[in-house]
Amino acid sequence: MKKFLSTLALGLSLVAGAAIADQQFGSGAVMKDLIAVETVMANPEQYMGKTITVEGKVVDVCKKRGCWAELVTNEGGSSLKIKVKDGDMVFPLSARGKTAYATGELQKLNLDLAKTRAHLAHEAAEQKQSFDPASVTEGMVVYRLKPSGVTIKD
Repeated sequence: MKKFLSTLALGLSLVAGAAIADQQFGSGAVMKDLIAVETVMANPEQYMGKTITVEGKVVDVCKKRGCWAELVTNEGGSSLKIKVKDGDMVFPLSARGKTAYATGELQKLNLDLAKTRAHLAHEAAEQKQSFDPASVTEGMVVYRLKPSGVTIKD
């Protein structure tokens, strides 16, 4: 019986170990020269046109298709969305609260007033929040990372 329990404990630890393995999407992140999301968002123009790897905590994930994840370095600080075409990578909802590393290219989207309202309305709908388009009076700039690889640490 003692041997059986030891074998069972070993088996359970192996299964648990498999459950806590890193998750890789695309080619996985390049794990050198990591840049905190706060650093990128403090001066995003410095990183335009370069392949970078950001590091941050996953605070939100697309609930419909897993096509984006939002990362932060510090709670309440700047955030950065990593965004892929639907189906290219599917980020699981279970990634929330975990550390993610994303390698890719920073994109800058200059949204006019109509596109800004549509963007903010879409985000509000995803979060099941109300939104008044008249409250927005000018366009905005959105930065996001188009990843080639992502690694999520358990």
